[in-house]
Amino acid sequence: MELSVSEWVLWLGLAIGLAYGVIGQLSGFCLNSALRQQLTSGNGNKLRAFALAMLVAILGSQMLNTAGVVDLSQSIYQMPQVSWLLTIFGGMLFGFGMIRARGCGARSLVLLGQGNLRSLLVLLIMGISAFATLSGVLGPLRSSITEMTAVTLDSSSFSTDADRWTFIAIFGGLLFAFICKDKGFLQQRLDVISGLVIGLLVVAGWIVTGWIGFDEFEPTPLVSLTFVAPVGSAIQYAMIATGMTLSFGVVVVLGVVLGSFFAARATGQFSITGFDKSADMPRYLLGAACMGIGGALALGCSIGQGLTGMSTLSFASMMAFAGICAGGWLALRLERLSVASSEPIQRQTGSEQHQQSA
Repeated sequence: MELSVSEWVLWLGLAIGLAYGVIGQLSGFCLNSALRQQLTSGNGNKLRAFALAMLVAILGSQMLNTAGVVDLSQSIYQMPQVSWLLTIFGGMLFGFGMIRARGCGARSLVLLGQGNLRSLLVLLIMGISAFATLSGVLGPLRSSITEMTAVTLDSSSFSTDADRWTFIAIFGGLLFAFICKDKGFLQQRLDVISGLVIGLLVVAGWIVTGWIGFDEFEPTPLVSLTFVAPVGSAIQYAMIATGMTLSFGVVVVLGVVLGSFFAARATGQFSITGFDKSADMPRYLLGAACMGIGGALALGCSIGQGLTGMSTLSFASMMAFAGICAGGWLALRLERLSVASSEPIQRQTGSEQHQQSA
C-alpha cells in the first residue's frame, strides 16, 4: 500500500520520537541535568552534550536552509512580531519549573517510558496549563500582554547569508571550544553520541516536515522537536481523537515514550515508581505548571527553543533560551540556599541522577 505524504510524515515522526526516546533513556540527556550537575558538582559532561546537540542542529539546519531544502523563515520561531517581555519571562518561568519538576517535558516523557509515574503527573499538568495559556482561561490575558509589549523586528533572524554564517562561525566556534575544553568529555561515549544524535534528530524533523511533507495542496506545518504544546495536543487527542487530525508533534511524543520503554526494558531499568514523600508533590505540581505556562509564553521548551528554535538563528529563540538558562540557574541557587539553611546537601549517586533528574 502506497503511503500519502501526510502518512509518511507521521510514520517518520514516530521514528524520530522512538530514536529520541532510546537515546534519552540510555544517556540521561536533558538541560536540567546539565545545569544541575554543572552547578552542584562542576561536572560539565551533560552541558557539553547539550552544546554539541545545539552545534549539530544549527549547522545541519542552516545547511538545509542555505541549500533551499527547507525555508526556516516559515517556522513559528521566525515571526516579525514578538513580545520581548513574555518571551524572556516565559523562558525564565519554564527554566524555573524544569528544575522544580526535576526534568523538562522531553525528559519527563523519557522517564514515563521507564515507569516513573511522577512524570505522568508532570506531563498532565504541563500539557493542560500550556493549553490553558495558549487558548484557554489564560489566553485572553496572554493576548493582551502580547499586544502591549510586542515589538516589530526589521528581521526575525540574520537577513543575509554572510551575516548568518559569520554568526555561525563565531558562535559555533565558541560552542566547539567549550565542548573540547574538557578532554575527558570526549571519552564519555554516551554523552557524545547523545549530543550528535539529538542534534541530527532536530535536522531530521525539518527534513520530514519541510521537504518530505511539502505539499502545495495539503501543506504540513514546518516544525521539528518541541515538547510543550505537543504534550497538550497528545492529551487532547487521547480524549477527542475522532475530532482531531493526528499531527507530527503528537506522534513524536508517543514515539519518545515508546522508545524509552523499549530501551528501559532492554537494559533492565524499567521500574514503576511514584512519589517517595507526599511533600514532594506540591513541588512537582508547581514545576509542571510553570513549565506549561512558561513554555506557552516563550513558544517552546529547552528542546523546542534551546535546540530547534536556536537552529533557526531566531532572535526570539535566543531571548527565550537565555531566559530558560537564567530561570534554571535561579531555581538551582534557591534550592541550594534552602538546603544549606536546613541540612547538609546529600549528593546523589550517578545512577540516582540518571533516574531522577533530567
